Amino acid sequence: MKEADQSREGLLSSYDKAERTPMRKSLENAYRSDSDSDIDATDFLDRDPLNDQSQPAVEAYGPSRELANLRRVFARRSRCFFAILTILMIFWTVIAFGGFFLYRKAPKDGLSPPWYPTPPGGTSLKWQDSYKKAQVLVEKMTLAEKVNITTGTGWQMGLAVGNTGPAIHVGFPGLALQDGPLGLRFADNATAFPAGITVGATWNKELMYLRGKAHGLEARLKGINVLLGPCVGPLGRMPAGGRNWEGFGADPVLQGIAGALTIKGIQEEGIIATIKHFVGNEQEHFRQSWEWGLPNAISSNMDDRTLHEMYGWPFQDAVKAGVASVMCSYQMLNNSYSCGNSKLLNGILKDELGFQGFVQSDWLAQRSGVASALSGLDMSMPGDGLMWGRGNSLWGPELSKAVLNGSLPVSRLNDMVTRVVAAWYQLGQDDKSKFNGEGPNFSSWTSDRIGVINPGSPDDHDEKVVNQFINVQGSGADAHSIIARQVATEGIVLLKNEGILPLSKDGWPLSENREINMRVGIFGEDSGAGRGPNACVDRGCNQGTLGSGWGSGAVEFPYLTPPGEALVSAFNKDRVYVTDFPTNDPPLKQTPVILKQQDVCIVFVNADSGEGYMAYDGIRGDRNDLYAQKGGEGLIVKVASGCGDGEGSTIVVIHSVGPVVVDGWIDLPGVKAVVMANLPGQESGSAIADILLGNVNPSGKLPYTIGKSLEDYGPGAKILYYPNAAVPQQNFSEGLYIDYRHFDKEGIQPTFEFGFGLSYTTFEYSNLVVTEVLPKSALPAARTPGIDPPTYDDKIPDVSEALLPEGFRKLKKFVYPYITKTSDIKKGSYPYPVGYEIKQAPSEAGGDEGGNPDLWNTYATVSMDIKNTGSITGKEVVQLYLGFDRVQGAAKEVDFPRSVLRQFEKVELESGERQTVHFNLTRRDLSYWDVVQQNWVMPTEGSITIKVGASSRDFKLTGWY
Repeated sequence: MKEADQSREGLLSSYDKAERTPMRKSLENAYRSDSDSDIDATDFLDRDPLNDQSQPAVEAYGPSRELANLRRVFARRSRCFFAILTILMIFWTVIAFGGFFLYRKAPKDGLSPPWYPTPPGGTSLKWQDSYKKAQVLVEKMTLAEKVNITTGTGWQMGLAVGNTGPAIHVGFPGLALQDGPLGLRFADNATAFPAGITVGATWNKELMYLRGKAHGLEARLKGINVLLGPCVGPLGRMPAGGRNWEGFGADPVLQGIAGALTIKGIQEEGIIATIKHFVGNEQEHFRQSWEWGLPNAISSNMDDRTLHEMYGWPFQDAVKAGVASVMCSYQMLNNSYSCGNSKLLNGILKDELGFQGFVQSDWLAQRSGVASALSGLDMSMPGDGLMWGRGNSLWGPELSKAVLNGSLPVSRLNDMVTRVVAAWYQLGQDDKSKFNGEGPNFSSWTSDRIGVINPGSPDDHDEKVVNQFINVQGSGADAHSIIARQVATEGIVLLKNEGILPLSKDGWPLSENREINMRVGIFGEDSGAGRGPNACVDRGCNQGTLGSGWGSGAVEFPYLTPPGEALVSAFNKDRVYVTDFPTNDPPLKQTPVILKQQDVCIVFVNADSGEGYMAYDGIRGDRNDLYAQKGGEGLIVKVASGCGDGEGSTIVVIHSVGPVVVDGWIDLPGVKAVVMANLPGQESGSAIADILLGNVNPSGKLPYTIGKSLEDYGPGAKILYYPNAAVPQQNFSEGLYIDYRHFDKEGIQPTFEFGFGLSYTTFEYSNLVVTEVLPKSALPAARTPGIDPPTYDDKIPDVSEALLPEGFRKLKKFVYPYITKTSDIKKGSYPYPVGYEIKQAPSEAGGDEGGNPDLWNTYATVSMDIKNTGSITGKEVVQLYLGFDRVQGAAKEVDFPRSVLRQFEKVELESGERQTVHFNLTRRDLSYWDVVQQNWVMPTEGSITIKVGASSRDFKLTGWY
């Protein structure tokens, strides 16, 4: 088997079509590639972190299966191998030289201006008590303890995927950080919740919150301090993006509301939530230095308005919700690494958005030492530096040196530490009745009961109980499987129904008095269990039914109910004869009776993707296209054409990470219904059976647009599969126009629009009322100053505070804060980054968590009535969009999308029942980001159109503000 390059988010493991070993056991011999990168010119380290580090030989992956097959062929022939190696070297050399010219063609706004120094935390009243407590603790810490808290201990140095050192003398524990967005990665006896994209498809605010709360509780009971989720970046600019499924949909408002409610649920359980990835991580190809054979990651280049109104919008919601941690992303933003981008972290996140918690790096996303600290990074994860599993940290002892030699202000380190400790207090983790300080009760690295705490070190031979196998899934009425099933069911979207659904568990209607039983045939590998949901490490293969994508956002399934099995059980066996063919290649030619005898055929197909550190079936992270995979489209055509000898009805069920093009088969006469089931998690079969048999009325709505082709989404929606420069450049020149906004602008008719979803009942909209609460005004109120942050004695400490204690036994590769000798400290004049001396004026868009408080004031309310005019109980998602087509004056010259989502509400109605739905529209909802005034501006002349309806193209009522 061939070893795949690993990232954290992610682990090295081998992937082929043979049997996999159990996930964590397979990691015992895993290692990172010796990945490295160039260092920022301003990293100011006293030594060159590249000393004694060899340059890796990393295989560059292309997007096609053909290239993967070629690589396997060439690997068997040494002569061909060396020939190919030479060709690749020439290729990358050409790319490097050609990239210089391409780099110069990058847009002028592809530069990130400096913003220094880092605004201190502790300026919000909501955090005042936590910062006071943190100040008392931090004042007592030694330099080594402060560095311990801000630097990870190293890859596989601790039981969690990320671990910090403790401040023992003041009683502050090391923190355990664990993936991920849909459950606890590498944990046993924990719930595999539906993925974020399924949560978004529910459009159900209550379920968004409840799923987060259950997730937070499981993390706490497993001994985790920091949960690495939810995920709102990628936003979904590219429909084939590998990790879109971890987020909630291709719209900033949907992402923002779902993310904020998830954070609320997680943090109510005392767990520090981490909103990620900040910002612009929209594709997997070239997202990380060296992962794809290039020394630098891709640069996502976007203008200021696009950043604020699109990619930054959900992060603003998260900060407003009180999120305690933000994870900066791997790639560059405007040609500056996100974890070292001072404008992004200092200027936007900490000043303008008023973020009070700590910024942590994605695993090895930190690319510089002092420079990243000055730019606003507060915690380095996992602590290793530029290379995996070496222990050569960019911080750790180097951070101690930087403070002692004066190249990093003591005030910056104090703020870094205080932000972490304040977050710990803010979430009540000092409460010993909920947090015992003993850390995780499970190991991320082995499934055995006994193991070592630090398997990444060859020196750790001290075996202990590392897995206590504590079940955190809840039981009875409190079982988290109930929430998981509700989310999976309400996240199913009915796309087409020509009267075939819902099916009856009893088969033919009794009124028809048929003498023979109904025959139902179930087809497709996606209907079955395959080799089990945990057959592949980090779910890194597509086999059996698809419950989640792959990568660090995936989890171990405690179980996964296959759809075929659930449907067989759900039908009345005395009246319905069900046969299940869980394969994409049933013997239809050899045994045509398989199809001819069916009255109803249900076809299951899927499309998978995940994180870019692993590849499967020619797909490395990002999908290669938008079609069903593994011959799914051909299977649909065969079944639909032959079901019941052409007289039967075919139902297609799709499990997918995102949009799937359906136009090649959806209009076939035999295709009577199509269901998009997204990624349902462990309750997959139960959920789809509930919908198909009418136990639950379908109420899901699409969290993205389904176009007729990838071309329909526009040039900006295409993955950059091959580098266009030494530093690949990805220009977000489409600005605000992604997904439905692009389709609206270009007048393209989608197959199914954003927000679309059918029901088994019908609804009537009426009586729209728009009420002005506050008068329009162009700019928000003046920024409020906030409270004073903690202050410290910022004198450089004595070198003794960082010296290695006498007799201390160090583990190899473990990251410690200690220096070994005083001669390591070389004091002198250290240059600071360009722009460091410029005094930055606080943003008028700031003032508290989430920005200027006036942005969150309600300026208008909207109410309307909705009635269930059908015969059964059902839920409807009422969606509110704004249009700026009637504004006048200067704002009229500003480019606005035709419609933008601003609010939604899901309502359950019995047959004949009517309810009134209320919406609040805030100043931010009614504003746009003005790049000149650097503030949110509300158009005051003319009127803003308010559109209420059932999708982005199905508006029932219109009003104006």
